[in-house]
Amino acid sequence: MEKCYLYIVLTRTNTVMSKLIQVVKNDAYTHAAISLDKELNHMYSFGRRNTYNPFIGRFRKEDINEGVYKFCNTLHGAIIEVEVSKQQYEKAKVILDHFISNSHLYKYNYNGLVHSMLNKPVCNDYSFLCSEFVYHILKESGIADLKISRNLVRPQNLLNIEGRMIYKGNLKKIKLSENNLYANEIGTRRLSAIYE
Repeated sequence: MEKCYLYIVLTRTNTVMSKLIQVVKNDAYTHAAISLDKELNHMYSFGRRNTYNPFIGRFRKEDINEGVYKFCNTLHGAIIEVEVSKQQYEKAKVILDHFISNSHLYKYNYNGLVHSMLNKPVCNDYSFLCSEFVYHILKESGIADLKISRNLVRPQNLLNIEGRMIYKGNLKKIKLSENNLYANEIGTRRLSAIYE
């Protein structure tokens, strides 16, 4: 059987919103994205539409060297490799392709953010939080079920997904080039990176 992998990328930036979530929830990670490949060339999430405006969010393709990430000298994070079947991988890809093709329909779930702080389940088919989106992909693909409302899933909860942490530390140190080639770096630093 062919092995396939998805990658959960958890981060904590230096934005006001990230710091607020960290203080309120005491979470090590405040943002989540999902990638189809280890090099993070195809990484997606829900976040700011414009780097300088935290009040308008949307579905977006992300890059460790762009957007809000670009302004972080140190980007605390973790990468979790999740082994999936070929069928699950293809299902996840179909769901992602739908989001990509219909990105104009999707908005950031500000209502869900408020309700998640109050521990109240509220879901909308066209609004997602970052971790809610990652969880949606995993659940709808038959990969994971945390048995809670998707808007209550925080980035921290995604650590409970069955997988292998292949990197923990400063994600800026593993982004070696425009081609995102960091596999050798991960291989030598697996779980050994220390937060700076």
